[in-house]
This record gives sequence, structure tokens and C-alpha cells, in this order.
Amino acid sequence: MRSIIVEDKEYIRKGLINLLAIIDADVEVIGECESVQEAVIVTKTCKPELVFLDINLADGTAFDFLDKIGTIDFKIIFITAYEEYALKALKIGAVDYLLKPVDVEELKIALQKVAKLSTADQKNQIAKAKQVFNNEGNHIILSFHDSYQVINLDELIYCESDKGYTTFYCSDGNKHLVSKTLKDFEDRLLEANFQRPHQSFMINMKFVDKYDKAGTIHLKNGTKIPVSSRKKETFLSSLFNWNKK
Repeated sequence: MRSIIVEDKEYIRKGLINLLAIIDADVEVIGECESVQEAVIVTKTCKPELVFLDINLADGTAFDFLDKIGTIDFKIIFITAYEEYALKALKIGAVDYLLKPVDVEELKIALQKVAKLSTADQKNQIAKAKQVFNNEGNHIILSFHDSYQVINLDELIYCESDKGYTTFYCSDGNKHLVSKTLKDFEDRLLEANFQRPHQSFMINMKFVDKYDKAGTIHLKNGTKIPVSSRKKETFLSSLFNWNKK
């Protein structure tokens, strides 16, 4: 396969070329790039069959490059360092990737997998990875020791924080405990029409059944959530505005 390497560190590019030679892969490196802008030009000019693509480049990300290219008619193997969010996106998208520094055995496996992958399947995988990477869509990703949990925000009733941990309560009865504070998720949840009526809770407004004037929110699953005095005015304003939607 005719390939190009899009990576902003020269030693990584040279190291990858050396590994390809060592394993005698049927891969011809026809170009090297270190930026999104350069990669777009080289890709359109050389028309590679395979692109080794670094996630974070000097002038943008791998997904910026793919947006500028438009039609993806080549195979892709991503390259990434141990950056939690980039790696999370790739894992959930089931995209082939190599961790820096590149391991020769992992390179062999990635080449074998990408050779069997159809262009259509790859496009679907990349689209999902991009969505997670950009934190798009109506979901949130929880990181655990050995897995990542995708939470549909339409199905998330409320979150409760306690001593540096947060529990996510879902409408299917499942709950997920993560070792992060509610503050770590607050901005994302506020964007999705959640409110924080108390320091320890964030609630999905669509699951509010009623509010009693004693200062308690009754959720549709029967849970009662207290409203702190300093957050009462903000919550009631949100409640009435939600009612108008």
C-alpha cells in the first residue's frame, strides 16, 4: 500500500519507517507531513492508500484533517500518545490505532486489521470516534479502570456527588459510580438541560414530577432531591422556563 505518515515529531516518523522496513511490510511510504495543512496538500496530490495519522498536530487534530479532505478513500491507522480523551474516542469508535512509542508487534496487528476493513466500516468507526473526541451527541462517557461506559443523557435521571465520587442514576435502574466530583461533569450536563439545585445533586429537568414549596424536588422515579436556599431562585427560574418549552 502507498502510504503517508502525518506526525509532527520527526523521530516518530523515522521510527515508524524503520519498523515498516524491519517487518518487511507491503507498505511504501511516499510522503511525510507534520501539520494538517501539509497533510491535506500531500494527500490530495499523492492519493495514498493508507495514512498513519497522529491525533494531535501542530495546527489542529486528525479530525480537522479528515474534515478538510472530505471524501475518505484511504485506510487510516491513528497514532496517539497516552492522552485519555483521544484514546477514549479511538477505543469507543473501535478504530485501529498505535500508541507512541510504536511497538513492532502492534504495528503488524494494525496492518493486518486495516487490510481487512472495508471503507464503509472504517467511515462509521471514524464518525463515532470523532463524535466522542469532540464531545458531540447526547451522551457522556464515564471512565473506569477497565472500561468506558456510554451514558445516554436522555436516560440519565440524576447524579449524586459524595466525598469525591459521583453516582449516575439511569432510567433503566442501573447506576454507575465514578471517582470524580460532580464539578467535573457540570458544564456538560448544564448544556443538556440538567440543573444543580443542590451542591450534591444534578437533575435532568425532564424527570421532574413536582416541586413542593418546602424545598424538595420530586422526580418521576420517586426520588426526592433537596433544593438549597441559595439555589432555589435559579432552580425555579429554570423550572418555569422548562415548562414553556
